[in-house]
Amino acid sequence: MPLPTTIIFGPTGHVGSAAARTAQQLGAKVVLAMRDPQKPIKGLSYDQEKEGGFERVQADLTKPETIGHAVRTTGAKHAFIYLAFGTTDHMRSTIEALKAGGIEFVVFLSSISVEGDIREIPPADFISYAHAQIEVNLDEVFGTDGYIAIRPAYFNTNAGGWAGMIREGEVKIAYPDAKLDWISPEDIGKAAGTLLVQGIQATKGAEQRNSIPLCGPKLVSQRDAVGIFGRAVGKDVKVTELDEKDGVKNMLENGVPEFVAGPLMTMLRAWYRDEEGLGPFEGEAYEKAAANLRKYAGTVTSLEEWAEANKGIFSV
Repeated sequence: MPLPTTIIFGPTGHVGSAAARTAQQLGAKVVLAMRDPQKPIKGLSYDQEKEGGFERVQADLTKPETIGHAVRTTGAKHAFIYLAFGTTDHMRSTIEALKAGGIEFVVFLSSISVEGDIREIPPADFISYAHAQIEVNLDEVFGTDGYIAIRPAYFNTNAGGWAGMIREGEVKIAYPDAKLDWISPEDIGKAAGTLLVQGIQATKGAEQRNSIPLCGPKLVSQRDAVGIFGRAVGKDVKVTELDEKDGVKNMLENGVPEFVAGPLMTMLRAWYRDEEGLGPFEGEAYEKAAANLRKYAGTVTSLEEWAEANKGIFSV
């Protein structure tokens, strides 16, 4: 029985590109849905795209009319989506367009900040609320057999905000000893691609079938991560600790959007480990999430490996 055609929205991103390549490697026909179909795709050359039988189609997750057309014309049955800002209904119309067009199963790139009852998360928790509302819409439109939300934790690419400071030889941050899981976006994409091909059967027997937390292979403090990035580019980088107020200010000055900086600082505070307590990813929850990444992504990337492969971000 042939595998269902899979449509990837956002294939130019790290996660979407890896999801597309993984689904194709597992035997699925893959459609690349893009706002600009002429845009190059990271990790996928023109020759590789042609040899792999990929198809491109124009679509925009904020414009439901383009979604239905893209799905119907390609015959896609499984879809990968992410949170697209710019809708007033938490992508409800987009999700309904996917269903009406013929999509039977969706993998959604959510956030590990989504915990507990997705219908009880308050709007004040901006990041978790925004992702949870899309999970609610997926549940109501597709039902429990029709979607999986993957919930990764701390993306390695967040360290791009340190690039300028690393080049200058000093990284100024709050909570430098907060331990983070440092997950590779490409590994998240590999997990997404596997789930797209396997469908809801992939979570058979799991306690939570519709949500999968994902964490990187090792907890590393911000301070130690700076050292890893510094060694990758051959620099001795100093770490200077800031209080929360100056930490947020410094994030903003280094290009972190305001709506991200505040929640990120709250997260760092929550994930900070001192002598009296453990952060939430020091025990069973972390071990399960890291095991999920290994299960669905296969081989996973250490922070050292990722830093070496991406040192161009931090070098002069």
